[in-house]
Amino acid sequence: MATEDAALGKLTADSPEAARVLADFAERNESLRQAVPAMAGAVELIVDVARKGGTVFLCGNGGSFADAMHIKGELGKSFERARPLHDKDVLTRLADLPMGEQLAEHLEVGIPAVVLGESHALATAYANDRDPILVMAQDLLGFICRGGKGVLLGLSTSGESRNVVAAMSLARAYRIPVIALTGPRRSPMGDVADVLIQALGATTAQVQEGHLCIYHALCQAIEASLFDGGKP
Repeated sequence: MATEDAALGKLTADSPEAARVLADFAERNESLRQAVPAMAGAVELIVDVARKGGTVFLCGNGGSFADAMHIKGELGKSFERARPLHDKDVLTRLADLPMGEQLAEHLEVGIPAVVLGESHALATAYANDRDPILVMAQDLLGFICRGGKGVLLGLSTSGESRNVVAAMSLARAYRIPVIALTGPRRSPMGDVADVLIQALGATTAQVQEGHLCIYHALCQAIEASLFDGGKP
């Protein structure tokens, strides 16, 4: 409890709304409460990268790949808060362009996110030519090898997914912060991560259920830190 309070207190200094999201999460999810300090750390990392114009990289396999796609969807448009275009120069230029009024009215500010392995053309070409276990690392390399900034979130219920570990190791080598979302056991992903978020559960399905609750709260807290609008 003391660790949780300290983590939320630190987050409150930057974003009281984000801290409230995680405090509410802790109240509603007793079995996942132990994850809150790490969740607060993950929010701080992702928000810092987003404010600097970096990218959130996501990776996982199977259900965790689907979860990565889900997270990308929540980050890329409004989740619970309005995100209208606010750049006055862009809005001025749009006024003189085809469909500009429609774009200005309906588009929402997104948080850049990439799911590694999402490009089937790249994934199959690389898997055929080189080592298939390194597909996600190769995908990531294209974004960061020339100075691209970001943060990597790897998802795995076991924490042992070798292709995710490979991407995480590459990220660390390029000084890209790494977050792991795993199950309760010690794992290679946990050992390499800067921030380790663990969901309790005796089965894959139970851990994945925890992952869903955790990453929804993460997306809520990240959005609360970056956008002050009301309901979309």
